[in-house]
Amino acid sequence: METTTTAAEETRYAELQQIALDYARGGQTQPLAAMLRHGLPVNLADGRGNTLLMLASYNGQQATTQMLLEGGADVDRRNTHGQTPLGGAAFKGYPEIATLLLGHGADIDADNGVGMTPIMFAAVFGRTKLVELLQAHGASLQRRNHIGISARWMLRLGRWISRFFPRRSLPPRAS
Repeated sequence: METTTTAAEETRYAELQQIALDYARGGQTQPLAAMLRHGLPVNLADGRGNTLLMLASYNGQQATTQMLLEGGADVDRRNTHGQTPLGGAAFKGYPEIATLLLGHGADIDADNGVGMTPIMFAAVFGRTKLVELLQAHGASLQRRNHIGISARWMLRLGRWISRFFPRRSLPPRAS
């Protein structure tokens, strides 16, 4: 027997997917977990390939990241730009999230575009705690991106920049 869905059902499913993506981004772990228990795919992604895990980890949502990892989310699934959740956590400066991802087997040397690895993102943005964490898990400052710049050089650059331009909080992301 063939089943068909109505236009209204398709619209509602798209709305539910958007709600789930927003829950991941906003750290609403329990409602998202309930949606997953009722059959929502754990590797659901938006139009740019950002999975629930990518959105949770990129936005520093530790409990949501952990729940998704424990639920079987693909730890290294890339978005359309080739970025991984670990690359996003390194870029944003979330050592707790990086620890969770590494504990679930994230590729520490994943190319997140033009040869940029997670340690390179952490280094260039002066995220020294993350650099130390990634080094402790086997990442190397000797590794070079596609144009030959090493993570060590990026770390020096990041430290120099942070002396002249101290980090400040970014405004909340617009909806």
